[in-house]
Amino acid sequence: MVDALAPSPAREAAPPEREIAIRVRGVEVGFGPKTIMKNLDLDVYRGEILGFVGGSGQGKSVLTRAILGLVPTRAGTIEVLGRDVARLSPQERKALETRWGVLFQQGALFSALTVKQNVQVPMREHRRLSQAMMDDLAMLKIEMVGLPPDAAEKLPSELSGGMIKRAALARALALDPDIVFLDEPTSGLDPIGAADFDDLIATLQKTLGLTVYMVTHDLDSLYSVCDRIAALAEGRVIAQGPLETMLASDHPWVRSYFHGKRARALARDGA
Repeated sequence: MVDALAPSPAREAAPPEREIAIRVRGVEVGFGPKTIMKNLDLDVYRGEILGFVGGSGQGKSVLTRAILGLVPTRAGTIEVLGRDVARLSPQERKALETRWGVLFQQGALFSALTVKQNVQVPMREHRRLSQAMMDDLAMLKIEMVGLPPDAAEKLPSELSGGMIKRAALARALALDPDIVFLDEPTSGLDPIGAADFDDLIATLQKTLGLTVYMVTHDLDSLYSVCDRIAALAEGRVIAQGPLETMLASDHPWVRSYFHGKRARALARDGA
């Protein structure tokens, strides 16, 4: 149970020139008698890669689903691209959904559809395009994420773990979104594959001007591609800022996460 009297940490003041793509204020989410988060504040700036971390079961995925409008909130407001997600009409919500893409942790590809058909699912749902146009666009997205052309006709069961991640990313990019949500994008990948995927995310973010909201446990990703990091504990964001801010935090959980045994090699190497 979250302490209702626990103060919310001071938020970073957004520089005037930086637009906030996702604004979370005073959000409370719970299920039945259990409160998952309370008085939670978070800003995600347009054009940045934000790494979102927290212990298992702390509510990282719950907050992501709340931002996407998939989980109801008990209090507070969530604005995405200037729109309050709780106040949208069905038509307005559908329009907003075309401006974000989601890569789920295990890819969540439709097993009976080929890679190309999976990438075309958002196009069929939100666009009125000819089959030829969808084929061309799907192949463009497949190439964009580094998959070979022949992967387009393969089923998910015929793909490696890394290829599944890339196919799912291609689907997330199908509608040229402003924001991409990534849920543990490098989980299950070997270190080389994870590093390659991080490089792909960084390249696409710069090339397409994406805002990236990335839930991750991968310290390498936090060190190598994230502009800022936000840490979730005690039902709220306990620290947020660039890596230097996180390393300087005196919060016990943050210190344990960034100065623990698994972080020592990275710190020693100056990553």
